[in-house]
Amino acid sequence: MREGAEGGTRDPVDVRLAERLAGLRAERGWSLDELARRSGVSRSTLSRAERGEISPTTSLLGRLCAVHGRTMSQLLGEVEAEPAQLVRAGDQTVWTDETAGFVRRSVSPPHTGLRAEIVESRLAPGADLAYEAPPVHGMEQHIWMLDGTVEITVGGATHELRAGDCLRFRLRGPTRFRCPGPDGARYAVVVVP
Repeated sequence: MREGAEGGTRDPVDVRLAERLAGLRAERGWSLDELARRSGVSRSTLSRAERGEISPTTSLLGRLCAVHGRTMSQLLGEVEAEPAQLVRAGDQTVWTDETAGFVRRSVSPPHTGLRAEIVESRLAPGADLAYEAPPVHGMEQHIWMLDGTVEITVGGATHELRAGDCLRFRLRGPTRFRCPGPDGARYAVVVVP
């Protein structure tokens, strides 16, 4: 859990995220044991995430998004205030998984009535993110490489992207994003659920 510089104040996004995760499970009438069975995440980790005792990792959110049929942007958008039509750079939500070496900026957050969203992602050198299943089967993604190099495995094929390259695909199975280094990687993702 991210804490404020003074007094250990909990990050408001983490608090709302914990509440939303608990709410999603309750909406389906699932017990923690049922969610653990469906997601492959331990009951204790799920309980701690729902109580806001931990800030979920990218991997944990990816599994929960898949179970709940949402993109990560949709889930994070649900815990933000009503999105504005214009989102200034300083107001864009940034979510960090320091352990995984991943930073995610919601450039154009999801909005009711709009389908596409744009996300800026950064991977530290050596970062390796694997997703077992897409949050929404058949979801369309366009990855536009801005800086560095990233290896993306989708549909059993690995593609090396460098600045200016674009990879587009529909998510139907596991994916992997790996930054071989020596520098970090930065890329934009256009998501169309």
